[in-house]
Amino acid sequence: MKKAICAIGILAMATAAVFAQGNTENGMTGTKEEKHETLQMYTALDTEEAKYYIDEFTKQTGIKVEFVRLSAGEVLARVEAEKTNPQASVWFGGSSTDHINAAAKGLLEPYKPNVDFTLADNLHASDNSWNGFYTGAIGFVSNTDFLKKNGLEAPTSWDDLLDPIYVGQIEMAYPYTSGTAYTTWATQIQRLGLDGALDWWAKFDKSIHQYTKSGTACIARAGLGECAVGLAFSHDILAKGVNMGYPLVMSFPKEGTGYEVGAVSLIKGGKQSKEAKLFIDWCFSVEAQNLFQKYCRLPVNPKATVGKGAIKLTDIKLINYDAVKMGLNKDTYVKAWRDRIGK
Repeated sequence: MKKAICAIGILAMATAAVFAQGNTENGMTGTKEEKHETLQMYTALDTEEAKYYIDEFTKQTGIKVEFVRLSAGEVLARVEAEKTNPQASVWFGGSSTDHINAAAKGLLEPYKPNVDFTLADNLHASDNSWNGFYTGAIGFVSNTDFLKKNGLEAPTSWDDLLDPIYVGQIEMAYPYTSGTAYTTWATQIQRLGLDGALDWWAKFDKSIHQYTKSGTACIARAGLGECAVGLAFSHDILAKGVNMGYPLVMSFPKEGTGYEVGAVSLIKGGKQSKEAKLFIDWCFSVEAQNLFQKYCRLPVNPKATVGKGAIKLTDIKLINYDAVKMGLNKDTYVKAWRDRIGK
């Protein structure tokens, strides 16, 4: 399994859980007055985007960061496997459902970020074992050439995806590797009940060309015409598809869609707890949240600016999404999906 191992100013490849080494003696950075260890991080954000934020954090604080990029479900599995010997100190990004699952397994350390605004109750755990720093909704991304060729409008219903015209034409990630895909699966469970969701997905599976590990992979593939439709978060569809000039259009299901609270967490037992807390604080700053404009993520700091064209949660119909229930029961729901769908 190929993993991107990135360090600030250095791109290197490494194996297993070994992070790239810092370029300073003893891994210490910062001023003479305050020395910092190099922060080890797991991130579920795409590599290019994660580096964009982390570079700015290092520029502002002098704290170097080495990170491993994995899909959210893979981060959860990695952190659980390393429970007795944590290799990273902070988990940056990914849907709160995965962080909730990790917290329930005792893998996270509560930390209340130092912010100058009130973080809404639905944006953090009651004990702050995870804290949400952006939001976004699940949408459909469709290739406009395919739609035009087949005389179709972009899908506006979940059941539109069951149309025989889409057999073998849709892509998304596996619900057990990707927070994006698990949010989609969790949406069906809450919309139809577990048995109804399994029945719906058994039909939907006929439309799937392939499942990927990453929740964003389907966007560029739809843009290149490798598939007709992808399912992904709206901010990723815009930033990594529509705004890149691909022949794509975004739409949402009229029945309502699910959404994520993207979270950041302190990994229990991580060796750079001080630096991790400084990073979490920074994630909620206006300076950090304004950076989200480039990638169309919705900031949670009310003083931050929402990016041009970004889809606010108030702009679309949402289901009454229960992230806590979906997070606590993720293992059960994923097993049910794999047992029925067989993948």
